[in-house]
Amino acid sequence: MKSMVLYVLACCLAALVPFVGPDRGNVTTDETTFPGWPAEFQGKPIEQLPLSGREKSFASGFPGRVATFTDGSRRIIMRWVTKPTRKLHPASRCFKGIGYDVRPLPIRINNQGRHWSCFEAKKNGRHLLICERISDNSGNAWTDVSAWYWSALLNETRGSWWAFTVVEHR
Repeated sequence: MKSMVLYVLACCLAALVPFVGPDRGNVTTDETTFPGWPAEFQGKPIEQLPLSGREKSFASGFPGRVATFTDGSRRIIMRWVTKPTRKLHPASRCFKGIGYDVRPLPIRINNQGRHWSCFEAKKNGRHLLICERISDNSGNAWTDVSAWYWSALLNETRGSWWAFTVVEHR
């Protein structure tokens, strides 16, 4: 019994280790340093679109800013993130939540050599390709939201970060 109590106590202490230490998860960036939305994406001019009701709801309380754009053929969701947050999650979770069948695809490398995680989403005859990535201002990038979150929380990267989600009709 005594060994079980010690084991549970050790597990609880181990679970707290990532949250202990100087400035864990603190970011020096704040809303006043927002650099503005880009005028183009992947070499194409983009036009900002109004946020949908669902997007406005998501943006409420989000640590940073959220905007949606189009380049004429794709929908591009950009999020400027100021601190580690669980409000930034994989797009596949959103698409599953609104009834799409989701199938993961292999990591893709674009013309600029950047890695993107991608998946297919199908619903009512609609067939979409969705790709996403997160990057910081130091050249680091993540194709997995959970990997980014832990890197940010453990100060392996400092904010701010850009999260991009690109939706294409197939």
